[in-house]
Amino acid sequence: MKITIIAVGRIKERFYRDAVAEYVKRLGRYCRPEIIEVEDEPTPDKAGQAAVEAVLQKEAGRILRHLDGDGYTVALDIRGREFDSEAFAGHIESLGMGGVSHIRFVIGGSLGLGQEVYKKADLTVSFSHMTFPHQLMRVILLEQIYRAYRIINGEPYHK
Repeated sequence: MKITIIAVGRIKERFYRDAVAEYVKRLGRYCRPEIIEVEDEPTPDKAGQAAVEAVLQKEAGRILRHLDGDGYTVALDIRGREFDSEAFAGHIESLGMGGVSHIRFVIGGSLGLGQEVYKKADLTVSFSHMTFPHQLMRVILLEQIYRAYRIINGEPYHK
């Protein structure tokens, strides 16, 4: 299966980049991981709702270019469905058994995701009611995908 993470913005901190690289390497034995970074749009200080919507729309346009074609799209959002690790693994496994060969996870920027992205998503998932920096969310997501494949393959994982 191909797993693509589409994320707004670049990771600047080396420790996040190292963690991402480590999980991409680990995932290589289970799937074909890919990370696509799209440019984040600068947000003016004290931006009003119209400016926020304009930023989200521009970022959504950049994301949507990578959502063409087949694939199951998962948007990450604090209001999404929550899974425990076993249920998340089961969902990934059932998608594969149902013929899905490409899962795309979308991580928004500091303002979240534009409505056009949610409309294109097959599922919206929340990892917590807390807000995380998008750079850290990339690491958390990769770790949970890796954990899911360990569970799917009956391999030990830390509980």
